[in-house]
Amino acid sequence: MIALTLPEIRRLTIALLLDSARSARRVWAWSDWRRRRQHQARLSHYRRRGYLLN
Repeated sequence: MIALTLPEIRRLTIALLLDSARSARRVWAWSDWRRRRQHQARLSHYRRRGYLLN
């Protein structure tokens, strides 16, 4: 997974503090899924261009 970025921290803070309709577990699950998907996309991008990845 990629590290938490400033925009992601901002989005999480707003969602957890101001949006009482969603549970904290759901907010964190979405963040985890999103960051995992960003990592997969980044790896795919580099593989397609022929970079060697460890």
